[in-house]
Amino acid sequence: MNNDWRARTLIIGGIVGLLTGLGTAYVIIQRSSEDDSPPSMGAGDGVRLGLLLLGLVRQVGELAGGKQE
Repeated sequence: MNNDWRARTLIIGGIVGLLTGLGTAYVIIQRSSEDDSPPSMGAGDGVRLGLLLLGLVRQVGELAGGKQE
């Protein structure tokens, strides 16, 4: 019973991540279909995206683990 919330949290997090990834892929496909060329992403774009995702994960962690005053 104690691990029930953990499994539920993992499942919900996985579903949210899946839907977010699919939505992002859809937007990329729509934008690149305007000029009918494959999407291009440079190293700088990858670094920016990685840092953005790390910041998002950090914020979620602070939200979930924050102490209430």
